[in-house]
Amino acid sequence: PPRLALRAAAVAAWVAVGALAGAGVGYQFGRDSGAPPLARVDFVREAAIAHAVYVPEVRHPVEVSAEDEAHLVAWLTKRLGTPVRIPDLGAHGFALLGGRLLPAAQGPGAQFMYEDEGGQRVTLYVSVREPAEPATAFRYAERDGVAVFYWVDRHFGYALTAEFGRDVLLPLANAVYHQISP
Repeated sequence: PPRLALRAAAVAAWVAVGALAGAGVGYQFGRDSGAPPLARVDFVREAAIAHAVYVPEVRHPVEVSAEDEAHLVAWLTKRLGTPVRIPDLGAHGFALLGGRLLPAAQGPGAQFMYEDEGGQRVTLYVSVREPAEPATAFRYAERDGVAVFYWVDRHFGYALTAEFGRDVLLPLANAVYHQISP
């Protein structure tokens, strides 16, 4: 199907970004005014790849469904080694489907998937970062129709990923940020 081919192309593009980062080549993201440090590219690439792999799933888009949210939070808190919060995007029309544990460059990561009434999905990727890494402002990347808003806050890197544009994704990223920041 054409949609599957588009997703495969998006995954290939993000893998290419990772290869460039691994080779030590700087990369200019989307409309962002400056390239992020290469250490941050890993979690953005990981988020985009995880999004492209799991969003098309119909029967198994998540490991633990939203009906078992308390278990999901407890399990991921234990695995990530720090309290995990799952933002509520209901005010923006997106319901939590659930989440999963994922590997990340600096240890375990997590992905939460949301869906609107029209079937559009958005994922939030969370990875544990080095404690000394400074906080960042929102940054935006887009490749082959896959858009990512990402930032680092204390011990976590966050990446909100979707297949719709910056204007729709930014309010969701703001909602996530305000719900997870103490």
